[in-house]
Amino acid sequence: MLDSAVRSARGAAADFLNSRDRSAGHVALGAAIFVGAAVLSTALGARAAPEASDHESHAVDRPSAERPGKGANLLWPALFSMLTWSGLRVWNAADSPERRRALGVWGAMQAVNTLWLALAPKSRMGQILTSVTTLGLTAAYVSQARKVDGKAAAMAAPYAGAGWTSFSGAVLREFSRLNRPRNVTLH
Repeated sequence: MLDSAVRSARGAAADFLNSRDRSAGHVALGAAIFVGAAVLSTALGARAAPEASDHESHAVDRPSAERPGKGANLLWPALFSMLTWSGLRVWNAADSPERRRALGVWGAMQAVNTLWLALAPKSRMGQILTSVTTLGLTAAYVSQARKVDGKAAAMAAPYAGAGWTSFSGAVLREFSRLNRPRNVTLH
C-alpha cells in the first residue's frame, strides 16, 4: 500500500514537472536555474521600485489609470510562478531543436525583464518599449513552448495577457498625460 502511494506521488510529481525521463539531478538543476532567475528578477524589481511619498499617493491631478490597484500586485507573483514552472517543464522535455529555441526565448525574456526591472524606466516611452518587448518575447515563447509542451505554453499565455494589459495601460497613461487640460488663466 505504501509502495503504491509512493509510486503514485512520484508519478504525479513527474507529470507536474514534465520529468518522466529525466534524472533527479537534471530536475534539480533546472529548478535552481528557473527559480533563481525568478528570484533575481524579483529582487532587482524590488530594489528599483520607487517609494511612493504621501504627496504622490494622494495626488489629485493624476489620471485614474496611472497606477494599477493593489489587486494587481497579487496577480504578478502568480504569473511569475506560472512562467517559472512553464520554463521548468520545457527544460525537462526531451532534447530537440524546438526545446532549445523555447529555452533560448525564455532566457531572453527573463534577461530583458531583469534588465527592465533593474533600470525601472520612468518615461512613458520607456514603459511602452518595456511592455512591447515583454509582450513580443512572451508571445514568441508561448509559440515555441507549444511545440514542446502544450501545458507549458498554456501556463505562460496569461503572462502575455498581462503584457498586453501593461502595454495598453502605458499607452492610456501617455494619452491621458498628453490630453490633460492645462491650467490656463486669462488676465
